Amino acid sequence: MKKNLLWRFLLIGITILVSVVFFLPNTPLFKVMPAWWKNNMPSKGIILGLDLQGGLHLVFEVEGEKAVETSTDRYVYLIKELFAKKKFQSEVKRSGPAIEISQTSQEMTSALKDNYPVLDINSSGQGLVLKISSKEVTRIKDNAVDQALETIRNRVDQFGVAEPTIHRQGENEIVVQLPGVKDPRRAIDLVGRTAQLEFKLVDDESPLASELPQSVAPGEEDNVLAQFADKVPADNQILFEKRVNKETGVATKFPLLLKKQAALTGNLLSEAKVSLDSRFSEPYVSISFNTEGAKLFEEITGANKKKRLAIILDNTIYSAPVIQEKIAGGNAQITGSFSMDDAKDLSIVLKAGALPAPLKMLQNVTVGPSLGEDSIQAGTMAGIIGTIAVVLFMIIYYRLSGVIADFALLLNIILLFGAMASLNATLSMPGIAGIILAIGMAVDSNVLMFERIRDEIRSGKPPRSAVDSGYKKAFWTIFDAHVTTLITAAVLFQFGTGPIKGFAVTLSLGVIINLYTALIGTKAVFDLINSRHDVKKLSI
Repeated sequence: MKKNLLWRFLLIGITILVSVVFFLPNTPLFKVMPAWWKNNMPSKGIILGLDLQGGLHLVFEVEGEKAVETSTDRYVYLIKELFAKKKFQSEVKRSGPAIEISQTSQEMTSALKDNYPVLDINSSGQGLVLKISSKEVTRIKDNAVDQALETIRNRVDQFGVAEPTIHRQGENEIVVQLPGVKDPRRAIDLVGRTAQLEFKLVDDESPLASELPQSVAPGEEDNVLAQFADKVPADNQILFEKRVNKETGVATKFPLLLKKQAALTGNLLSEAKVSLDSRFSEPYVSISFNTEGAKLFEEITGANKKKRLAIILDNTIYSAPVIQEKIAGGNAQITGSFSMDDAKDLSIVLKAGALPAPLKMLQNVTVGPSLGEDSIQAGTMAGIIGTIAVVLFMIIYYRLSGVIADFALLLNIILLFGAMASLNATLSMPGIAGIILAIGMAVDSNVLMFERIRDEIRSGKPPRSAVDSGYKKAFWTIFDAHVTTLITAAVLFQFGTGPIKGFAVTLSLGVIINLYTALIGTKAVFDLINSRHDVKKLSI
């Protein structure tokens, strides 16, 4: 055997071995492998996609207008601080999407322009009307989608879903695919929860506080809010604390009058973890603030002794303990009637951060495991039937050369699955379609070469010369076809989403491997036959 031929077969053998090693985790054989193998060799393999494994498909719309409203509220607070610092005498309040200032002066207008250039300033009687500029509104909405995307990704990563698909769709939509999720409702709550954590002082000194009912049944909150809507001061608000009777499980809401301005928010958190109460072994969430938050928390607790500080998440009061003394160190607890899963999910969303704007669910599709199993069986059956039909056709039509082509086809499938396993690629139904298309292209490549070899034999060339000439003449045709397909696959991967990318990945790998098996694999077998025998006639 010639030296270069030996190296070619050695290369083929190595690539087969590596492919088998990477694909082994997807086979039952991996379960009986020794511990040292599982610890040191590839252990992930190909991951089944949502349509094969089952799971959850969600589409959310980011409500950008809410992010703009939040920014407007923040500008109201900042302008009030600016006016207090510069001793401007004027009332500042939000009215819809605008900020109204009751009285104005040249000095005040200049200060606003210098400090807040993104606000459009217009005169209105004796005062001013400020609005966030259209360019800044667009930026806020776009940024809200990007922040929501990153926040959701962090939450899902901590939740422990294998190979989730999370991507932006259109201007303000986010697609979330969670393969293998067993509890869809819990996953939806985790992903969609706004998780806006706030600490607000309870205003027990206001006369209105004593007028509020002691408790209300769940569902009656809107009636209470409507009843006292005209009595609530501009800088106050009514929220409800939920308490659950441990013996009966009955929930009761307790209305509290709070200062509207948050004393502290969750963006200053550094840690959130689940802990157990030492008395009753009930789970709660222990939180820690960063340096800035710890200092601010200490100042707030020191200045408001004997007052109540409400801990609020998404406008629901979890607890409102009385501040007994200044609290240093920046540690606090969120208690409530939590199950262990509830406490874990709360700690996850707090660590991942609050969403910049609420999410509106547009689509919620649960793919059951039975559908995934049916999809796997259908795809497997289609692949087996197609492969058998192609193998038989090649043998009947090209005889011994058809057997060589079938060897290349088998090599192509082994290397393709090995390559996908090495990349830990996610296999979906479109991915299976890409594999079948790649197999079809592999057969097509062999047909092109065999027909070229037939032409050379008809012209009177001996088998060895006919094979060499046939491969040489077919090379650029095969190469051009594969390169153009590879370019198409690259475009699909770049601009496609979800299943389209899966199709592009398998097709790209298949195209590259086709070139290897068609131009090296089968050629090596023909060269081996011609080097060991004095072939007078080629079976083709």
